Amino acid sequence: MKKTAIVIDDERLARNELKKMLLEYAEIEVIGEAVNADDAKKLIGELNPDLIFLDIQMPGKTGFELLEELDRLPYVIFTTAHDEFALKAFEVNALDYLLKPIDPQRLSDAVQKLILADEKEQLTEDGKFEARSFLGENDQVFVKDGEKCWFVKLSEIRLFESVGNYARVFFGSNRPLILKSLNSLEERLDQRTFFRANRKHIVNLRMIEKVEPFFNGGLLLEIKGGEKIEISRRQAVRFKEMMSL
Repeated sequence: MKKTAIVIDDERLARNELKKMLLEYAEIEVIGEAVNADDAKKLIGELNPDLIFLDIQMPGKTGFELLEELDRLPYVIFTTAHDEFALKAFEVNALDYLLKPIDPQRLSDAVQKLILADEKEQLTEDGKFEARSFLGENDQVFVKDGEKCWFVKLSEIRLFESVGNYARVFFGSNRPLILKSLNSLEERLDQRTFFRANRKHIVNLRMIEKVEPFFNGGLLLEIKGGEKIEISRRQAVRFKEMMSL
């Protein structure tokens, strides 16, 4: 089903370039454009688009401030020249986060996310649309812990570990904490790549080096990096079904 879209960016050349790229997608019809948050808010109210392509840094209000003022949230794909906002985009459930100049393949990935999210869209209790962002192993996420930050591909993350209301992210020699529950991460991760081993761990199936029988019918995984993770007996049944021919 075709989706209507508005392009919101204060740079005319950026708007024109994106509109030209979107001509390749029959799934999307651009019905308007705006140069700042106030104009965008008015246009969204008038045209009620399914999707907005939203720049973050604009004269006056930012793209995030625009979203806070909307009564109904359409799907959101951020377009920006800066990657330092990626974490916040992740937190507001944006479909995707495209860095300028926009790579055609990344735009194609974002459109595929739109199609998938449209199939799974939900109504929140107050009647507003909640656009879920589904993350594949080739997607990049912005991870910040204190003064340190990383822009990392999900395929490079071997393990998520629950630490209270936080999750510890294992990639390379790094172990930063992010303010995300394991349950919320599980909802957004591709289950063909990431597996919920037990109450405290989600593992990247491609990072498993060794599988051994373990106590009481469970399994013990050895992950690249040396971590050893127990799969509970109940999850071990699922794991064997997934990994068998």
